[in-house]
Amino acid sequence: MATVIQQDSKRMNQQTLSSFIWAVADRLRGDYKQSEYGKVILPFTVLRRMDCVLEPTKEAVLAEFARQRQAGINPEPFLLRKSGASFYNTSPMDMKKLMGDQDHIKENLFAYIQAFSASVRDIFERFEFHTQIERLAKCGLLYQVTEKFAHIDLHPQTVSNSQMGLVFEELIRKFAEISNETAGEHFTPREVIRLMVNLLFVEDDDVLSKPGVVRTIYDPTAGTGGMLSVAGEYLTEHNPKARLTMFGQELNDESYAICKADMLIKGQDVANIVAGNTLSDDGHTHRKFDYMLSNPPFGVEWKKVEREVRREHEQQGYNGRFGPGLPRVSDGSLLFLLHLLSKMRAAKDGGSRFGIVLNGSPLFTGGAGSGESEIRRYVLENDLLEAIVALPTDMFYNTGISTYIWILSNRKPEARKGKVQLIDASSFWQKMRKSLGSKRKELGEEHIAEITRIFGSFQEASKEGAPISRIFRNQDFGYRTITVERPLRDEAGKIVLATKGKLKGKPQPDSELRDTENVPLNEDVEAYFKREVLPHVPDAWIDHEKTKDGCEIPFNRHFYVFKPPRSLHEIDEDLKAVSARIMIMLEGLAE
Repeated sequence: MATVIQQDSKRMNQQTLSSFIWAVADRLRGDYKQSEYGKVILPFTVLRRMDCVLEPTKEAVLAEFARQRQAGINPEPFLLRKSGASFYNTSPMDMKKLMGDQDHIKENLFAYIQAFSASVRDIFERFEFHTQIERLAKCGLLYQVTEKFAHIDLHPQTVSNSQMGLVFEELIRKFAEISNETAGEHFTPREVIRLMVNLLFVEDDDVLSKPGVVRTIYDPTAGTGGMLSVAGEYLTEHNPKARLTMFGQELNDESYAICKADMLIKGQDVANIVAGNTLSDDGHTHRKFDYMLSNPPFGVEWKKVEREVRREHEQQGYNGRFGPGLPRVSDGSLLFLLHLLSKMRAAKDGGSRFGIVLNGSPLFTGGAGSGESEIRRYVLENDLLEAIVALPTDMFYNTGISTYIWILSNRKPEARKGKVQLIDASSFWQKMRKSLGSKRKELGEEHIAEITRIFGSFQEASKEGAPISRIFRNQDFGYRTITVERPLRDEAGKIVLATKGKLKGKPQPDSELRDTENVPLNEDVEAYFKREVLPHVPDAWIDHEKTKDGCEIPFNRHFYVFKPPRSLHEIDEDLKAVSARIMIMLEGLAE
């Protein structure tokens, strides 16, 4: 049986491999709830992958371990060299040898896991794998499940790192759907990441193609590490001699464990992948990065970390991460944008570029003076925003809403300085053969290439008569909110004059008639007031002390194309046709 499975796996695509691993769930049915399957299958998949990665050097590592132990020397550096990986295992056992002693499977499996290097042991602790081993043993399932996994061929020659990442994502998505969790919190569709990586690197192709170039990339919401992996694959493909050092932080223990395992297998330094909440406990304090990517959770409140975030905002101001302002507690996505801004290298040291996926809310939520408006104002006044790309709806696994990729940089090319490019890519998609959760659409390779080309050309463009790329000056998104006052009148209609304070002797404003107007920054306030307000309310005036600066990016308004309504004759003809059909139906019912 084992031989057949290994031979078949040579031809396995990602979907078949996922289905094969998923079939293990049949053994758990009855003893485990469906929502608990992931607690067993995910760590076993990681364990088998590591088991396969170490198999070619197993004997050499054991021999080296015996030599160094006899010499009384710390064996770790020698074992890492012999293993050919950034981890090792000193047990004479492997998963297939575990099958030889059914009666002691639990003890032997524990011993095997304990023989891994410390970074791998941490992964299984995050999974709380020991609890599942005990539980499976009590159910009489431990040997059966271990045997199933021992016979899956997950060697890197058979299943590439990229394919393995997709397997993990597929499994997590399935488990999340069963548990009614939000799968999208764990990972981003790979084609969206490929687009983001393209947009991130396209302006740096010359630099990245140099031999021996080393760059850092960071994801503060790393999930299972998909964004970091795709960025690494891109750079390897374009320049095999380049090196991308990866950093990340992840809150969810399961996702963190998978991300860490993936980075270990890729030879990355796993000390760079930190567990914990990025907003309340930054795991990379004082570090700066060349590139950054993030898909923070959409519309998730930050009440749990409010005390720490507010303290940093109030006590450290612009010396901390949240100086420009704080968004409303119901949506923390702009906090991640501020966090990434704080991680940018100074422009004089080479600068940084990052991409972040946000929903529509950060574009326009919050009036002048609000936290959201102040954050947008800070970004634009410091000329940090290169472009915003609107994606099609139904692109993500847990939501069908509109999403946008923001590209920010403190080293804009000369042509982009002082400007922002908006790209409406909402029509660039193809229908998926099979929906995955809320995800019904995907970007094809030609879509990714076309969006990248539009971004790279930095020109206005149209498609079928509708604009798809527009370029604005930073100040085009600014406005002033003016307060328009009108006088309070008595019952006889006479204006009431204030009797004290700075308004003494002047008309007293009527708070019920008070109104506000948003005046574009590039317009003179008085000219706007005379043209737009006074013709309608001649007794009005502006209270200049209440004027506030604001900033919003009304994306959809800039891509709106007016479609003239149909003629009355056309509508009338349609109504007549519908009425005729209804009459026929009624006559049929009456017979």
